[in-house]
Amino acid sequence: MVFSGLTFLYFFLPVVMILYFFSGTKVRNVILLISGLLFYAWGEPFYIVIMLISTLIDYTAGRLMDKFDDDDKKRKICLLVSVIMNVGLLSVFKYSNFIFDNISALVGQTVTNPFVSVNKWLNGIFPFELNEKRIDLPIGISFFTFQSMSYTIDLYLRKIKVQKSFLSFAAYISMFPQIVAGPIVRYEDVAAEIDNRSVNMSKISIGIAYFIKGLAKKVLLANNIGAVWTEIKALDYGEISVLTAWIGILAFTFQIYFDFSGYSDMAVGLGKMMGFNFPQNFDHPYISKSVSEFWRRWHITLGSWFRSYVYIPLGGNRRGMKRTLLNLLIVWALTGLWHGASWNFMLWGLYFGIIIIIERVGLGKLLEKLPSAVSTIYTFLLVVFGWVLFDTDTLGDALMFFKAMFGGTGVFADSYSLYMLASNIVMLVICAIGSTTLPDRLYSRLNRKSGAAVSYAMPVIQAAVLLICTAFLTDATYNPFMYFRF
Repeated sequence: MVFSGLTFLYFFLPVVMILYFFSGTKVRNVILLISGLLFYAWGEPFYIVIMLISTLIDYTAGRLMDKFDDDDKKRKICLLVSVIMNVGLLSVFKYSNFIFDNISALVGQTVTNPFVSVNKWLNGIFPFELNEKRIDLPIGISFFTFQSMSYTIDLYLRKIKVQKSFLSFAAYISMFPQIVAGPIVRYEDVAAEIDNRSVNMSKISIGIAYFIKGLAKKVLLANNIGAVWTEIKALDYGEISVLTAWIGILAFTFQIYFDFSGYSDMAVGLGKMMGFNFPQNFDHPYISKSVSEFWRRWHITLGSWFRSYVYIPLGGNRRGMKRTLLNLLIVWALTGLWHGASWNFMLWGLYFGIIIIIERVGLGKLLEKLPSAVSTIYTFLLVVFGWVLFDTDTLGDALMFFKAMFGGTGVFADSYSLYMLASNIVMLVICAIGSTTLPDRLYSRLNRKSGAAVSYAMPVIQAAVLLICTAFLTDATYNPFMYFRF
C-alpha cells in the first residue's frame, strides 16, 4: 500500500492549524491526538490498534512506576513489561517473517509463521489487514515503539516526571508530524511543552520555512533523483555497465538523504508551528571526514537513542577496549536490524560498526591529518558502498552490483549509461551541492548584505516553491516515502 501522508497534510493541515491556533493547551492536545490518529489511519487504518495498545501499556506502566515509587522491585517489573511489550511488538510484526523464513531455509521445508495462524484467529475480533502467509508491517512501528520506550526507561531512571494524563501521553505518542518517519522524539525532549506550550506567528513563520524546505527536498530532489535509481535497480546487474551502476547508486545516495532529511525538516517545521521544539535529525552528513562523524550527523535521534539505551547500559567505553569494541558491534548489529529484517540490513549495520571500530583504534587519527578533501571522499565512498547493501534485496544482488561497479561485466559505458548521465547530470550536481553547507552559507552571506530585501523576498520564494511542489505532487506517479517502511 502507498502511504499518502502528503495528501493528508495538504487537505487537513490548514483546518487542523486554524483549530489548533485558536484553542487552549488542553484542547490543543485533543486536536493533536485526533489529528495524529487520523493521520496514521489515513495510511494504516487497521494497525492503529497496535499503536494504541503500545500507548496504553506504556502509560499504565508509567503510572504504576509512579505509584510504587519507593518499591524498586515493582518499578523494575513495570519497566520490564513495557520493554518486553514493545520489543515483542517489533519481534512479531517486523521480525517473525524473517525468523521463520530462515528456519524454513535451514530445515529445507516451509515452516509457517505461527503468528499468521494467530492473526487469522484474531481476524474475527480485530479488523487487521492480513496476508495468508505473512504478517504485514505496520508503518512507522520502529519509530513509535522506540519513542514510547524512551518514556518508561527515562521514568524508571528518574530523568523525567510521570505524565498523569492519558490524553497528553497519547497525544505525545501519536503526534502526526513525526509519528511514522521520525525524528525519534523522546519524552524528555517535549516534557515541558506537552502540557504548557505557546503558539505565535513567529514560531509559525519559522515552522513554515522548515516545512517548505523539507517539502522541496522531498518532492523536487528526492523524487526526481530517486526515479533514476528505481529504473536502474530493476535492470539485470549482470549486464549493466560500470557507469550505469555508479549513476544508480549515487542517485540512491542522494534520494535517501533528501527523502529522509526532507521529511525530518517537515516534521520539525510542523512541530514548531504547534509549539514544540523537535530535535534536528540531520547535519549535512555527506561532508563528514570520517564514518564516525557521518553517524553523528545522520539520523541523529536514532544514534542518540541507541547510545542512551543500549551502548551506555552495556558499559559504553568504561570497561576497557575489548568490551568497548564488542559494545559497538552489538549496537551496530541492532542498528542494522532496526532498519529492516534481512541479512543485508544486518551486514549493513556490522559493516559500519567494523569501520567505526577501525577508526576508533587508529585510523581516525590518520584521517585527521589528511587533507579534508581526501577524508571526505574516503567517507563518502564508504557510505555509498554501504547503501548498496542497504537497498539491494539479497546479499547475492549486492555482490553482483558491487561487481558491476568495478567492471565485472566488462563494459565501462554504453549508450544507455551515457543517455542516463546526460539526462540526469544536472540533477546529480544539484543534489551534490544541496547536500553540502554551500546553500546555507550563500543564504547567510546574502542575508548579511541585503537582510531587508531577503526578508521581503522569502515569503514570495516560499510561496513559489510550495506551488511548484504542489504541481509536482498533483502530476506525480512516483512519490515514495522511504522510511515509512521502518
